[in-house]
Amino acid sequence: MGLVEGITEFLPISSTGHLIVTGSLIGFHDDKAKVFDIAIQTGAIGAVVLVYWQRIWSTVCELPTQAKAQSFTRNVLIAFFPAVVLGLAFGKAIKENLFNANVVAVALIVGGVIIWWAEKRQATTVRVDSVDEMSAMDALKVGLIQCLAMVPGTSRSGATIIGGMLIGLSRRAATDFSFYLAIPTLIGAGVYSLYKERALLAWSDVPMFAVGTVVAFFSAWWCIHWLLRYIATHSFMPFAWYRVAFGCVILLTSATGWVEWAA
Repeated sequence: MGLVEGITEFLPISSTGHLIVTGSLIGFHDDKAKVFDIAIQTGAIGAVVLVYWQRIWSTVCELPTQAKAQSFTRNVLIAFFPAVVLGLAFGKAIKENLFNANVVAVALIVGGVIIWWAEKRQATTVRVDSVDEMSAMDALKVGLIQCLAMVPGTSRSGATIIGGMLIGLSRRAATDFSFYLAIPTLIGAGVYSLYKERALLAWSDVPMFAVGTVVAFFSAWWCIHWLLRYIATHSFMPFAWYRVAFGCVILLTSATGWVEWAA
């Protein structure tokens, strides 16, 4: 599960969707498993912090005096805010009603079509070449788009990257901002989930959570480096085809009874 989380968290293919499907296949889908899936995201976020450590540290040091650092921090917080509001309001209902393989499959297919469409219309004028050129309104738009990823199978990174490109961010700026936005979003979700569901947990769970988090960290670290190299010369079209194909496989196996996906 840690390997699945690390590899899929920052690719536009939905880590939550893959965790739900994988958990269903191996019989790991109870309430504790849902907490586990969210908690090990902190390992993937640790990889982001490591890769972007120099920028993060310089921002922290310059925050009291430098306008660029203040603007960057403001934009991340603005983009983070919508997910906090909607997550607190609808998070429980979404987990109870949408965390199943069929919803994941449909979201994968729809998201794949949107990525395909977005790449095909990339005559969109690029207004923003780097995260430092983003306005508060750009950040708010990305933050609102990120909320779509509350539906499992949508992909948080896919929504923010493709959404960012559609509003005029360059491919690199959209990807970088998606990574930065992931830090407060996923850490906040992990801490909140652990606190809220603490009654489900015991000290004997620590080794399981630790292994998942560490494996997620190293696999995400590798994946981030690979993705940053990939986007320099490639489009996201292969991910669109993968999403559609994988979603169709899930629906086919469900309809034929080949696989009994957990509800």
